Amino acid sequence: MSTVSVLGVRHHGPGSARALRRELERLRPDAILVEGPPEADALVPLAPDLEPPVALLAHVPGAPAKAAFWPFAEFSPEWQAILYGVAAGVPVRFCDLAAAHSLADEAEGEEEAEAGGDGLRTDPIGALAAAAGHDDPERWWEDVVEHRGDTPFEAIAEAMAAVREGHEPTGREARREAYMRRTLRAAIKEGFGTIAVVCGAWHVPALTGPLPPASADNALLRGMPRVKAELTWVPWTYGRLASWSGYGAGITSPGWYHHLFAAPDRPVERWLTEAAAVLREEGLPVSSAHVIESVRLAATLAGLRGRPLAGLGEVTEAARAVLCEGDDLAVELIQRRMVVGDRLGHVTDGTPMVPLQRDLREQRRRLKLRPEALDRELDLDLRKPLDLERSHLLHRLRMLEVGWGTPGQARGKGTFRESWTLQWRPEHDLALIEHAALGTTVAAAAAQRARDLAGAASAALADLTALVELCLLADLPKALPGVLAALSAKAALDTDVTHLMAALPAMVRAHRYGDVRGTSAEGLAVIVRSMLDRICVGLPVAVTALDDDAAAGLLKHVDAVHAAVALLAEPAAEAADDAAGDGGAAGEGASPRGRWLGTLRGIADRPDLHGLIEGRLTRLLLDCGELDDAGDRMSRAMSRGQTPVRAAAWVEGFLSGGGLLLVHDPRLLGLVDAWLTALPADQFTDVLPLLRRTFGGFAAPERRAVGERVSAAGRTGDPGGAAEPDVDERRAAGAVATVLAITGRDRG
Repeated sequence: MSTVSVLGVRHHGPGSARALRRELERLRPDAILVEGPPEADALVPLAPDLEPPVALLAHVPGAPAKAAFWPFAEFSPEWQAILYGVAAGVPVRFCDLAAAHSLADEAEGEEEAEAGGDGLRTDPIGALAAAAGHDDPERWWEDVVEHRGDTPFEAIAEAMAAVREGHEPTGREARREAYMRRTLRAAIKEGFGTIAVVCGAWHVPALTGPLPPASADNALLRGMPRVKAELTWVPWTYGRLASWSGYGAGITSPGWYHHLFAAPDRPVERWLTEAAAVLREEGLPVSSAHVIESVRLAATLAGLRGRPLAGLGEVTEAARAVLCEGDDLAVELIQRRMVVGDRLGHVTDGTPMVPLQRDLREQRRRLKLRPEALDRELDLDLRKPLDLERSHLLHRLRMLEVGWGTPGQARGKGTFRESWTLQWRPEHDLALIEHAALGTTVAAAAAQRARDLAGAASAALADLTALVELCLLADLPKALPGVLAALSAKAALDTDVTHLMAALPAMVRAHRYGDVRGTSAEGLAVIVRSMLDRICVGLPVAVTALDDDAAAGLLKHVDAVHAAVALLAEPAAEAADDAAGDGGAAGEGASPRGRWLGTLRGIADRPDLHGLIEGRLTRLLLDCGELDDAGDRMSRAMSRGQTPVRAAAWVEGFLSGGGLLLVHDPRLLGLVDAWLTALPADQFTDVLPLLRRTFGGFAAPERRAVGERVSAAGRTGDPGGAAEPDVDERRAAGAVATVLAITGRDRG
């Protein structure tokens, strides 16, 4: 005759975990059933070699959206049950609904992933706390369960039975409990003498007492959809376990719960001592006296609130008042480092992995890149072989949608530097599994991914140029020819000049990276030149009949292409090309820069341009030394024959990017000032928003310098001159005489 003990716990409860371990040592069961997917039974023997937090990952091959995680921390009761069973040689089996059923329906799979397998229709802890007269369910549960030396499993079972009255589960919840009972019946049928069932406290009433007929459960489970699911262990993080990170069955303070489990003796004193050490590491003056007083304050607060032990709220308030002296930034540091924590789990080489995961693990070791849960800044010097290989790996992972590294703004000058922010998340393992069919190594899989993206019929021109850039950054020479061929074919068929303009900057960067990194990019220069030629032919047509929004949109493309063209050739080589092309003419032999500037010059002379476009082209040509009549052009743009709105648009285009030109060119400043002061009140009101937008984009020192110039012009009549100070000669006479006497010049 089998004896069944159903032990109801709270997921990730440190008090429940300690009490469960003691109860198992007392019961010495012959079999242990744990809430979780039964397909993971074969993975149980690996648990002692893993470093929590870890999670069971269930996924459907070829269906990325159908995946679910079951996380475990060291203080999770289920994890302690697994460790006890493996150490004692007791069979441990998972008894929840199979992942093959949970993931069969996408909606249910998402629910599983978000709720961690516990999609309750009522809050049992909240109901019990309310019955006990408490308005904080979490604090009540900690006081009566987690802070106790033992967990009253029988009392919890009775309490949950009372809560469930009138709240019998339906739908998926009912099927889960039916599957648990089926697994329990199978264990009884096998002849195990003592069986321990470890499950969420809510399910205890469904598994105790006389079980319903097996036929009823079988009928409930009959006809459930099923898919092929694969399971493995993956690292987890405390940040991911915290409820604020999106995991619905998580806890807000995993670091605190880990501490309660690991330090049952004097946990408050140890916690505040560790908090003081964290603050001292940041250079904050915290003494032993601070710790003693903060411990006293935490105990006093707990006593005033009727709590058996100071909880997280009390120790946080004590730390804020004493250790941090009211500094919220210091409190936030404790919150991030200790309350949540930066712990990242680890799985062993014996854990089932796809070849792609194993290759990444080997490369991480070789390149000395350690996955971490918190953000880590990494600066790379691409002239160093190790850093160059690290860059290649991170870019290849980006190709595979594994966002371990996020590129940032490189510190210092030079294209040989890269800056990354690294943070490992559990979802990255899932992304590697999803792309496992592309290749057995990261390089091979990334190259195949690039080919697949290039071959997609829906790939836009800008997408292909970005793909070329990424292929060069990731050093994927085998994929590059196919991507370049797809790009060339797409560029030849795309007649929209704005598409070409949007795509060109990425192509130019790719060409530049190929040079800096020593990556061969044969054919890239030819494609860049061809695209630029098409842009130069199509741009004069594209600038015709534009409204305000279209002009602003096109101007962004013009600026981007102008900046890109500046990267295409070194000055010496460009000068030689310009000479061969007759000094920057737009002919066949012109350099890219000469071809582009010739196109802009031809457009800038047209009378039908939008004011914004004309003003901006004038400024670009002036900055490049291609114009010597910018003042005349501004005079025409601001003459009485032009509407104030068009003149304001011209000024906006001309001055976009900075106002230093007005500071250093008195004539241009005088033209703008004279035009503006001559506007009637109603016309000034019309152009004010445009002018405010223009001058609001200037840096504060530029605005101040322009204002000083205008102020000086108001006193002297010269917009670029400095104002002569007003001098009272009678009052100054005494000072002048003194200065002359000192210098000896009064004698002559």
